[in-house]
Amino acid sequence: MVILTDGRHAFSKLLGITSDPTPEELRQIRKEEATRAVKALGVPEKNLFFLDFEDGSLKKYEKEIKGKILAIMKRYSPVEVYLPHSKDHNPDHKTTNRIVKQCIKKSGLSPKCFQYSIVQKYARIGPFIDKLINLFKKHIVEVDISNFVFFKKKAIEQYKSQISIISRRQNRPIIDSVRIQKFLSDKERFYVDKIVNA
Repeated sequence: MVILTDGRHAFSKLLGITSDPTPEELRQIRKEEATRAVKALGVPEKNLFFLDFEDGSLKKYEKEIKGKILAIMKRYSPVEVYLPHSKDHNPDHKTTNRIVKQCIKKSGLSPKCFQYSIVQKYARIGPFIDKLINLFKKHIVEVDISNFVFFKKKAIEQYKSQISIISRRQNRPIIDSVRIQKFLSDKERFYVDKIVNA
């Protein structure tokens, strides 16, 4: 599991909060949350990599990121890669998608790519359009995760900074309970790609 960004600006950009916690404190909070989430999923901590790039700025560090991702890919030779959807609303997610796909091509590996969607750019109509396209392209798969939803819920619960009000100045969570329920479905949807290397 590779986490590219450090999450330090989640409060300052979304909620206008720059103290209690500070961006540097939030950076540490987010790292601790991710470590606990991985533990809740039963993944050994040694399989978690923090690249610690400042969130919101991945485009500035593409060359450095590519070097790190390529090194990880060459070391582990994955047969499956899970990455954010190319149409995700978050610019760092889109940049991550592009970088990872470029690294796969450059690595000479041929893993199957599973893109997951957090919030599409066109959230209201995007999923509907994707379903229509899927009638012809057959690129969406749904995986039954009903036996694992409990573990996923436990992992999500570790991200208190996003699902709870942790500051006197933060009067709402970043992710509300309605959106959390969206991520606790018995089915997980992925957009599947096979990247062909030249």
